[in-house]
Amino acid sequence: MRGLDMEDDTFPKLLVRNARQHGEKVAMREKDLGIWKTYTWKDYLGSVKYFSLGLVSLGLEQGDKVAIIGDNSPEWVIAELATQSALAIPTGLYQDSLAEEFKALLNYMDVRIVVAEDQEQVDKLLSIREETAVEKIIYWEPKGMYRYDDPCLLRFDEVIERGKEYAKRYPDLFEENVASTQADDTACILTTSGTTAMPKGAMLSYKNMISMAENLCKVDPIDENFELVSSLPLAWAGEQMMSISVALCKRAVVNFPESAETVRQDLREIGPHVIFSPPRIWENIVSEILVKMEDANRFNRAIFNWAMKVGYKWADAKFEKRKPSPLLRIQRFIAYWLVYRSILDKIGLKRVRYAYTGGAALGPDYFRFYHAIGVNLKQIYGQTEVAGIAVLHRDDDIKFETVGKPIPGTEIAISEEGEILIKSSAVFKGYYKMPEKTDEALKDGWLHTGDMGYIDKDGHLVVVDRLSDVLKLKDGTKFSPQYIENRLKFSPYIREAVVIGRDRPFLVAILNIDMENVGKWAERNMIGYTSYMDLSQKDEVLKLLKEVVKEVNKTLPENARIRRFVSLYKELHADDEELTRTRKVRRKVVEQRYAELIEAMYSNTKAYDASIVIRYEDGREKVIRTTMKIVDVEE
Repeated sequence: MRGLDMEDDTFPKLLVRNARQHGEKVAMREKDLGIWKTYTWKDYLGSVKYFSLGLVSLGLEQGDKVAIIGDNSPEWVIAELATQSALAIPTGLYQDSLAEEFKALLNYMDVRIVVAEDQEQVDKLLSIREETAVEKIIYWEPKGMYRYDDPCLLRFDEVIERGKEYAKRYPDLFEENVASTQADDTACILTTSGTTAMPKGAMLSYKNMISMAENLCKVDPIDENFELVSSLPLAWAGEQMMSISVALCKRAVVNFPESAETVRQDLREIGPHVIFSPPRIWENIVSEILVKMEDANRFNRAIFNWAMKVGYKWADAKFEKRKPSPLLRIQRFIAYWLVYRSILDKIGLKRVRYAYTGGAALGPDYFRFYHAIGVNLKQIYGQTEVAGIAVLHRDDDIKFETVGKPIPGTEIAISEEGEILIKSSAVFKGYYKMPEKTDEALKDGWLHTGDMGYIDKDGHLVVVDRLSDVLKLKDGTKFSPQYIENRLKFSPYIREAVVIGRDRPFLVAILNIDMENVGKWAERNMIGYTSYMDLSQKDEVLKLLKEVVKEVNKTLPENARIRRFVSLYKELHADDEELTRTRKVRRKVVEQRYAELIEAMYSNTKAYDASIVIRYEDGREKVIRTTMKIVDVEE
């Protein structure tokens, strides 16, 4: 591997460098059955080398595509680096996707080999394999797989053993393959969120991903002493950014929680220095804290309320770049030891240096809350097409109505139509097999993001909404549904909201209650219920939601206030195509599916009889019939 020191410009080369120079230092940890298992850089490289050669022995050729499906684990990143080291191209699929979604993406990306986690994923793959080009399915969790005898199936460790045997015949092949990887090669194909259509495969080069990581770390320095946590889907650009790009470039330690269900508990043990989560996670944490404080005794609740008042004053001084008074400093010191320290410890954010949110807008009230308790939460703006991040708040320059300033090496411009344009070395190569879409997105080196925004007087980028989602009422009043929805979701009782009003006389909203928080509220108020559907239609719950909507309306222009709403009898779900796999609302799908309900909200009726087909993961369908009450916000 001589010569790599001068040109560590691909992930396989970076891995070799890290293993050679820091072989005995920790690269990854994984919690399994309550015990943390450690992988050094030397272990990491060994697994990648032999798994890569194992893939080659199975017939994987240069340029072939390998799909990886499963929860975050060392096996995922090993499979990704191994694929790249075999000069092939990895792509990630979301583990909660339906079999039909797998089929569409596997065919679109011409995948020949799939690396999957467990029996659940294997079953979905086997059900559609004959309709795809998939030749081999490799799984890393053998539980429940002992009686499977399909010749296309292989265990993860079997492939590694094959690789060891292959290395005896071709001892220099791995090193030769790694040395031949180039910065402009396609490192991976990541799917876009697909809010308006089927996800597109964005081809990202090593140069794209490494330059993004290096420029991010010029703003927020990260080194080998930093602990990262890998909990978001690795098929998402945001997780690739940290667990792959930053981890390899800066040798930060990546920690894999035991499961998606234990992430919050495992965070306390990890104590990460950096954490990146979409708005929904940050919103849920605030909701949980507020609900728990409602259950607390009067004394503790009073102490919490006092501490939050102090925290909000501190946060506002920080946002306004004012020096806090000596009294406020003393009060905050007391509030930290009485309240904040305990909260930060319980939510696992006690050591966090940089907390990021991205993927969608987060309401300003959330920013104030986190900075009040001492979490350095910063908005980022980016897309899959720019390898994750293009714009970021600085520690000393946070304006929660903006997404910050461009990271080094990134230019931002606003088109005549108000569209945000990006130019940088991180801008992707194009969409796989979609030249027309590529030409639409890339013009003269500028990425056309499809987002509407502007640059304020301080040089901060303000993102208004998707260009296609900034709407007008019938009277010409412009409104941003996303802005209003974020305000609604600050309430711990609202999990999802869809605001509607294009070319209509006024705004209406479809709301999803937060089952856990509203359920606890109902129990405290002695309100019986049997199911989500039952609880969502309770008069008391509708009155609770009405008060939330009224409060939000006070912050909105009179013409852009919500006049009527419904509490939907079911949660919006990705399996029903109402949300993307990254949990963004597919607005057009929702408006089409609930078209009759929406029309009823614009009529004088007070209720709507619903009959909608629900599709389950196993393909079964069920017809739901219920009556939803339509609530007038102002009588």
